[in-house]
Order: sequence, then structure tokens, then C-alpha cells
Amino acid sequence: MRRSLVATAAVAALALAGCTNGGNSGTSPTPTSDAANPQAVAYMDKVCSAASEFAKIEKTAPKLDAGDSAKLKAEMAAYMGQLADAFAKSAEGLKNVGPSPVEGGEQAVTKMSEAFTSLGTVFADAKVKVEQADANNATGGLQAAGEAIAKLAELADPLRDLKDVPELQKATQSAQKCQEMQRLNVTPTS
Repeated sequence: MRRSLVATAAVAALALAGCTNGGNSGTSPTPTSDAANPQAVAYMDKVCSAASEFAKIEKTAPKLDAGDSAKLKAEMAAYMGQLADAFAKSAEGLKNVGPSPVEGGEQAVTKMSEAFTSLGTVFADAKVKVEQADANNATGGLQAAGEAIAKLAELADPLRDLKDVPELQKATQSAQKCQEMQRLNVTPTS
């Protein structure tokens, strides 16, 4: 169980480092004759900058060769705390991007912020469970850490809530921060 959990943590660390499967699917958006709304592009720069903050925060996954249960427990608790802080930072940033120049934009960004807040809470709760668990009992807090890491699949595309706002989706193609996010392979662009 402990080996499986640590392997899962390593996979999560790679995903957060920008190695997710979230790249382009090989299809490209249908070209349109008109350029993206400059205000929508500026707004999406703010959104993508805030959403990608979690990828910038230093996170150190527990080492696979951690033979000391107490050390593994401490490292896993620290890792859960780092992830909780990272998601909370992105959620807060999303709350502060300001009003959308496009109808429906604020609602989409609010959903994104709520998703980041929820993930932050999951990792904060897992940290507490890991800290309270018996280091020799892999089914205790360390299992909670594995379950929290499994929730990272919800973040495969942090911009998925924009699917109902085509003008903002289009703006992601021109927004520099969204392009940087794509280069980090944190999320596909639409």
C-alpha cells in the first residue's frame, strides 16, 4: 500500500510539474476571419496567470525510496500542505481577476476558482489526516493522501469552465499567459 501511494505521489508531482496529458488533441480550432476581442484577451491573460500559479509553487513529492515510515509521513504531510497552498493561491488569484468584458465570463471564472478552492481543501484535509495518522499504518492518513492525489484528475483542464463562453475560449489563443500555460502543458487550449 505504501509503495502504491508513493508511486501515485510521484505521478502527481510529474503532473504538477507540467507533464500531464492535457496537450492538444491534434485538432485545431476553426479559423475565423475576425481577431479576438482585445479586452477578452487581456482578461484571459489575467485568468491564465492566476490559474497557473499552482504550477509555480515549489512542491517536493516524497521520495520513492523513503524506507523510514515516520520520514515518509512527515514528507507526505509537507507535500499535502504545499499542494493545499498552491491551489489556494490560484483560487485567490482567480477571485481577483476583475470583471469580465464578456457575458458569462465571471461565472466561468467563479467555477474555476471554486474548483481550485475545493482541491485546496481536499489537500489541507489530507495533510491533517496524514499528520494525525500512525506512521506505521498505511491505511490511515497516507491513504487519505493517495485519495487527495487522485483528485488531481479534476484539474486536467483548468479552463474547461470556459467552454460555454466562446469569445473567451477564442481569446485563449491570443492571450500570452494562456500560451505560456499551454507550453507548461498545464492545460490544452480550446
